Amino acid sequence: MTSSASRPRPASRHLRLGAAALLGAVAVVALSGCSALSLQEAICSDGEYPVMTIGGTGSACVKDDEKVPEGYTRYPEGKVPQQVDDKWDVYWRTHTVDEKGGIVDASDTE
Repeated sequence: MTSSASRPRPASRHLRLGAAALLGAVAVVALSGCSALSLQEAICSDGEYPVMTIGGTGSACVKDDEKVPEGYTRYPEGKVPQQVDDKWDVYWRTHTVDEKGGIVDASDTE
């Protein structure tokens, strides 16, 4: 007499295959670094550079071959935001550059 415990049931075999497939998919995503949370939006598109308003917290993107528009200035070297919500993007929400090029608290210019 054969015991039914020695043969896997078809339903449990499908469950194991499904679990293995799911585990494999999770591993692929984890190892490839494909996560929506890790994607950041660039401040400017390729071929552009960011500028900020003088005395304000506004910003814009200018084509690489164009001059900085009147009323705007380039960000100070080493303090240029690259991605939305990065360290410098957040910083420049409350700071600005005055007419002399000095960094000041934005509330001091209002």
